[in-house]
Amino acid sequence: MTTGPRDEIGEVMRFCRSRRGGRRCTRPVDHAGLHRHRTVMWADTGADPLRCTGSGNTGAPAATLPDGWPHGHALCPTCHRFVPLHGGVLAPHDTSDPAETQAGALRRREWFNTFGW
Repeated sequence: MTTGPRDEIGEVMRFCRSRRGGRRCTRPVDHAGLHRHRTVMWADTGADPLRCTGSGNTGAPAATLPDGWPHGHALCPTCHRFVPLHGGVLAPHDTSDPAETQAGALRRREWFNTFGW
């Protein structure tokens, strides 16, 4: 028996973008009611700003997969997204990208499975 929301095999589950105290909501995108991370719950009014606090920190291009992905982007240690570098610092970015495609999410998963956390 499985627990929690699941997508079809091979697809990446999309979770809510909300965070509080750095904790990511573990409920599905567009869920009703309060946000939740383990036993911590919060409303939208108590959520962290969407802008990642890693924006503007120094960074370096991440290791690349054989095809060159992530193409010079750096891994943000705060939100674990690959973001562009501007002059050696992480570009301003949000903690998640609602426009990320399924293919992009699968590439990110492949990178983490190859290089680890």
